[in-house]
Amino acid sequence: MSTLSNIPEVSQEIPQDIPQSVIDEAKELARGAEILPEGYMGLARKIHAARKQGKVLRVKLGVDPTSTDLHLGHAVHFRKLRRFQEFGHQVVVIIGGFTARIGDPSGRNATRPELTEEQVQANAETYLNQMGVILDLKKTEITNNGDWLAHMDLTSWLKLASKVTVNRLIAKEAFGDRLEKQQPVAFHELFYPLLQGYDSVAIKADVELGGTDQRFNILQGRELQPHFGLEPQLAMLSPLLEGTDGEKKMSKSYNNYIGLKDAPDDMFGKSMRIPDALLIKFFEMTTTFTGAEIDAIDASLKAGGNPKDVKQKLATQIVRQYHGEEAAQAATDNWDKVHSKKEVPDEMPSHVVTSGTAIFRILVDAKLTSSAGEAKRLCPEGGVRLDGEQIKDPNFAVDLAAGQEKVLQVGRRKFVRLTLV
Repeated sequence: MSTLSNIPEVSQEIPQDIPQSVIDEAKELARGAEILPEGYMGLARKIHAARKQGKVLRVKLGVDPTSTDLHLGHAVHFRKLRRFQEFGHQVVVIIGGFTARIGDPSGRNATRPELTEEQVQANAETYLNQMGVILDLKKTEITNNGDWLAHMDLTSWLKLASKVTVNRLIAKEAFGDRLEKQQPVAFHELFYPLLQGYDSVAIKADVELGGTDQRFNILQGRELQPHFGLEPQLAMLSPLLEGTDGEKKMSKSYNNYIGLKDAPDDMFGKSMRIPDALLIKFFEMTTTFTGAEIDAIDASLKAGGNPKDVKQKLATQIVRQYHGEEAAQAATDNWDKVHSKKEVPDEMPSHVVTSGTAIFRILVDAKLTSSAGEAKRLCPEGGVRLDGEQIKDPNFAVDLAAGQEKVLQVGRRKFVRLTLV
């Protein structure tokens, strides 16, 4: 069986029979991703062979709906799928109705909790709603791997299992690490890479997309397909997207994520926290800009351009993609008012208070902080302002006259308009 370590290096010389337009298409689709084997030339060969037969590529992405809210890290693959759609290829999204109930062990130091069929179905609906902002769902083939995996009998399971060795499966990093640390590996988890691989057989995938953490699983599909009389798929692996902290991968667990359902101002503000060193990577992986446009932005930065201006361009584009042009312009204007012109935004929530209430209590009640302890810490640190004036005493009594309003601000992005009860 082939593994990543023994996939041969292939020359990137352009064969005479492949048109330059196909080479250019493959290069554009491959931007920011690793393609196994053969790099972008492997993709060009696939495209050319399909076109000669009057076909298009079947490009697979499997998603296990294990939660409800998606972030920009999840959307990286949706955007890559959209580029394949724009070049006329057939995108196939597999909802892991069966595999989500097992749980992908990749990157896990413990067995995932099992989900019910109802939980998976509810999560899948939210996934599709959020995907629809990026993908053309009318041109997307959407299927559920429960349609074939849930109906396999024992004979079929044994036949499938015979195509892979235990030695091969426990070589998977997630399993090897846990076994070395004497942490348990549930028997059913060993089946996960095999099932994901069989999905590629079931839908006859030519290319499968995934993150670099999916390398083992996607190559497993490539190895299975010849056993079923199919050409092996290409693996297109995208690097994991860091969060706004610039260090850990984007995750709700690390609170460094930009959610697809974030409000425009929150989405813009979080985007402005992206480290300068990651700007081009975010343009590549999270926006609809073409390769040529991104190269021009990169060149401008290298020529001494202001990273702040480039970051604002990125933030505006991210909001535009998920909320539209009007919301993007409003979020840009609000950011400019607050951070450049030192003004407050036009729109903000209101909170009714009783005159004389301690400011730390208002911060908690208005949900500007999660606890009284956090509020009492922020004040001395200078993170709280009332009508633009820093308030460092957490017990400061907020006085309001009838008909009067004051603006309470925490940090750079949180505002509440205070009114008298």
